[in-house]
Amino acid sequence: MARGNTRQRIQDVALELFGEQGYEKTSLREIAERLDVTKAALYYHFKTKEDIIISLFQDLTRPMDEVIEWGRTQPHTLDVKLEIMRRYSKALFGAEPLFRFMQENQATMRELSIGEMFKERMHAMVDLLKDPEATMADQIRCFTALFSMHAGMFVLKDMEGDPEEKRLSVLEVAGDLVTQAHHNSRG
Repeated sequence: MARGNTRQRIQDVALELFGEQGYEKTSLREIAERLDVTKAALYYHFKTKEDIIISLFQDLTRPMDEVIEWGRTQPHTLDVKLEIMRRYSKALFGAEPLFRFMQENQATMRELSIGEMFKERMHAMVDLLKDPEATMADQIRCFTALFSMHAGMFVLKDMEGDPEEKRLSVLEVAGDLVTQAHHNSRG
């Protein structure tokens, strides 16, 4: 099996076990056993559980980094802000397993280096959405728009309906918040 495939299998199994048992209660030995490989084979790819989570975070959030990089090169118009939200929505739903892990392991997230990285990423996203002179209420609208996209991913998972329709509905609500904040700042 190619190195990339093995690495991805390790990530998938680890994330599955972390979801079932929690991050703290899952050992590298259990991950190796579930994969039916030796612990040494697992160590070839990852030395620690945190290494696995960091690699997952980097892989699954790369599209989010691309959204941030793109947004930083664009004018601060409403159309650009809404495009940032559209791109972020797609990236976010592509990383659902990681966000589920983050939601279910919040205490662990605060202790791991990726917790701080994620916090920095959220600040960067809010900065792209809010105007520099935005009131506190409008800054909160922009933050809430992002939060509603994250929360929608979990809340709507168990609701009946087309997944794409649910994603677009959450995006519409989040876009309304960003639009209101943008108009308030201009107006």
